[in-house]
Amino acid sequence: MSLPEALEAAAGALPDDADAIRPANGDPMRVLELLAPEAARRVLMWLLDHHPDDGIELAEEWETEPVGAELVAELPEKELGKAGRKVLRRLKHRLRSRGVKVVEQAPTAKTAGLAEVEEALEGTWLTPLDPSGARMAILVETHPGAGGRLFEVILDDERGLVSFEVYNASRGKIRRFLKSLTERSGHPAIAVDENSWKAVVARALLAHPKDRTLPRGFGEWRSRLTQTGGDAKLPGELVREALPIEPEDETALLERAVGLVEAGRAGPWPPQREALTKLFEKIRTAMDSPLIVSGATKRERLDSVLAEGADEIFSGEGGVMASHRFRESAYAFWKRGDEDAARCCLAAATAFDDRAPRDNPLTRSMLWLPLAPAIAGLEIDEPPGDADPADGSADDGDDAEPLIVTP
Repeated sequence: MSLPEALEAAAGALPDDADAIRPANGDPMRVLELLAPEAARRVLMWLLDHHPDDGIELAEEWETEPVGAELVAELPEKELGKAGRKVLRRLKHRLRSRGVKVVEQAPTAKTAGLAEVEEALEGTWLTPLDPSGARMAILVETHPGAGGRLFEVILDDERGLVSFEVYNASRGKIRRFLKSLTERSGHPAIAVDENSWKAVVARALLAHPKDRTLPRGFGEWRSRLTQTGGDAKLPGELVREALPIEPEDETALLERAVGLVEAGRAGPWPPQREALTKLFEKIRTAMDSPLIVSGATKRERLDSVLAEGADEIFSGEGGVMASHRFRESAYAFWKRGDEDAARCCLAAATAFDDRAPRDNPLTRSMLWLPLAPAIAGLEIDEPPGDADPADGSADDGDDAEPLIVTP
């Protein structure tokens, strides 16, 4: 028997509670919302006594909410049969291991915490930019029927909207998904003000190629996901206002920003394949010159070609894009409590705004990292300038974990 069928059986066996059970349409968290505490206790006790497997499933869903966990913790074992008592003891043991206080007396009447449940299911989150420049944008709202609705947009400020999905799921499933997304190591999602979140989506929408159709279903929800309620600021603008950079600190911050890029903590957000291929061909042509013999001469020529490539790639829109991405990365570091890394990213953004690309120490690192495997075959012993990816080589362990997951 499935849980919805078991709940219907409970409605038949408990007629006083049927009018609250049936409108939930089998959604366990909706049942918890609609039932008064005493009624919820009766329903779960009945399931544990008559359909233990379904009772376990219902209890596990309810345990994701504080009011549900407390209700399970207070169920009296003595009122259940042998099979039900065995199941309940297992459930209570798990609650104890989570630090939930378990008592044996019957629960007192309490008001269900509906506002708390609904508040937890309203919010917007962004994952940090991955090395390619993409991230996941999540918006969650309470579903008008039952459970919750989750919007997932994969977006890139150069490629526009990469994908779009809408999920209707139980509150428990959405809460577990959000927990996995916000607590994972390396690149956890960051809560963002809804207006700022919509501004991020709207910016990517403007960049969406005119010759590529929008992801299926996005048009239906376009205004919901992009229409802001006033003067919306991008996350990068918010952190720039919160963490001003003193001019005398910029040099040291820029040096540490290069370290962030080389360690894979920010960027490198390589340019499009065509631009990289063109730059590599220039490097290969320069290295094949019969006039270049010594390793020092090769490194000097490589440095010169990369400087030319930096001017070509990061002038104009390329520099604006890099500045925007470093500011958004600053926001993520700031919200995660790493203020120094946030300031480094803000200094990097300012360098893209104010300096010629060849004079910006970040540009060469951002070009060297994606080209390094190909350049390795040209017999150049070490990278140009101050870059030394051999020390961190763009990987601090974070990339082992996928950055984008789905419910």
